[in-house]
Amino acid sequence: MGQENNIGLSVKKSDDFSEWYTQVIQKADLIEYTLVSGCYIFRPNSFGIWEKIQEYLNKKFKELNIKNSYFPLLIPESLLKKESSHVKGFNPEVAWVTYSGDTKLAERLAIRPTSESIMYEAYSKWIRSYRDLPLKLNQWCSVVRWEFKTPVPFLRSREFLWQEGHTAHETKEQADKEVFDILEIYKKIYEDLLAIPVLKGRKTEQEKFAGALYTTSVEAFLPNGKAIQAATSHALGQNFAKAFNIEFLDKNQKKQLVWQNSWGITTRTLGILTMFHGDDKGLIMPPKVAHTQVVIVPILFDKTREKIKKQCLKLREELKDFLVEIDFREEYSPGWKFNEWELKGIPLRIEIGPKDLENEQVIFVRRDTGEKSNVKIKKIKSAVEKNLEDIHENLLNKGKEFLKKNTIEVNKFEEIIRFVNEKKLVKSFWCQEEECENKIKQKIDCAKIINIPLDQPKEIKNCAICNKKGKELVYIARSY
Repeated sequence: MGQENNIGLSVKKSDDFSEWYTQVIQKADLIEYTLVSGCYIFRPNSFGIWEKIQEYLNKKFKELNIKNSYFPLLIPESLLKKESSHVKGFNPEVAWVTYSGDTKLAERLAIRPTSESIMYEAYSKWIRSYRDLPLKLNQWCSVVRWEFKTPVPFLRSREFLWQEGHTAHETKEQADKEVFDILEIYKKIYEDLLAIPVLKGRKTEQEKFAGALYTTSVEAFLPNGKAIQAATSHALGQNFAKAFNIEFLDKNQKKQLVWQNSWGITTRTLGILTMFHGDDKGLIMPPKVAHTQVVIVPILFDKTREKIKKQCLKLREELKDFLVEIDFREEYSPGWKFNEWELKGIPLRIEIGPKDLENEQVIFVRRDTGEKSNVKIKKIKSAVEKNLEDIHENLLNKGKEFLKKNTIEVNKFEEIIRFVNEKKLVKSFWCQEEECENKIKQKIDCAKIINIPLDQPKEIKNCAICNKKGKELVYIARSY
């Protein structure tokens, strides 16, 4: 017992959100800081979540005949500069390799901020005929963007992990369909895996991806009153096809430019999950991405120690279809272990002591609600399955209720300012003029139009900023 120390959080989520988040990601063994600001170690507890996202997406990609590949990390400056608006959008964030040992390189090499240029140079060689289309590739990799803003682990870092899909199509209609098919997959990742409701929409011209025709996104709204871009799917049009000369002969033997898309989701998901579900006890892991879904904590006494241990091993065998861990550590008290597993967010805890053994039962404790229940050992497998399903549904429904409660529609600019400052997600009407969009950014610190919902109301009211004729409903909030 002498090895025990205080592993709990020293701040409440509602009192100091930033400090709470910093403590959770460290104490739940998600992340480790390094000597390079903005570059972090993903520990097994967090990388395991990313692996679940990879598994889910790889399955979906295969269904769409998207194949995985890998392209180089280093990109010649001449390639990066081929599409001018693209490089302009990324130039401040690019990290460059300029020396090999003591020898200065003849051409600077960019450390991959994104892969359009290196991939599309190859696409121009591979695509010759309509028979070569569609070309649909994805890669899992890391990228480097030397952000000048204050880094936030997972959310805004200088190196992060992601998947980036890059596709080329014969027609705009084919490309457009894929943009929204991918966006729907991203929505399902958040809802089906992470139990987080998100907002599907289109970005404004100011907020779209550099070089894109248009950008769509899913956005999450967090308990601290800030929205965050959760994933994006871009229609690139023919901008890159022109820059990289990606042409094909159509069925009539006429030269055409391809229509392209790019889309991606990043390890930002891990920060969103932590912030959205976590509480004053620590992390809450949705069961479908938890590295450990069930932890068995035996209550050990000298007389029954071996019997309890034997039963724990039987339980683990019975529950082999789930991710189960047994905490046999005897240097820590059961109470300390309970707190540690709660901090790490394990969805379901099973306790078993001498009395439980006599009664042929165990105690279930749910991480999301703290609810305890007695479960007969002979029914344990079906009970675990049902509890894990219920935990996911409860987390998702709780998230939807939070989003509904904190979303408000307003028609005046003063109300936009007021409710964004009150940490609400604002729905309002906009005239599509940049002047009004910029006014939001100027008058409310860190606020902007998050995205434009795909489903628009039949009645469009006047712009809440200038009171002129409105064109569309938009979401407005403070944003990371």
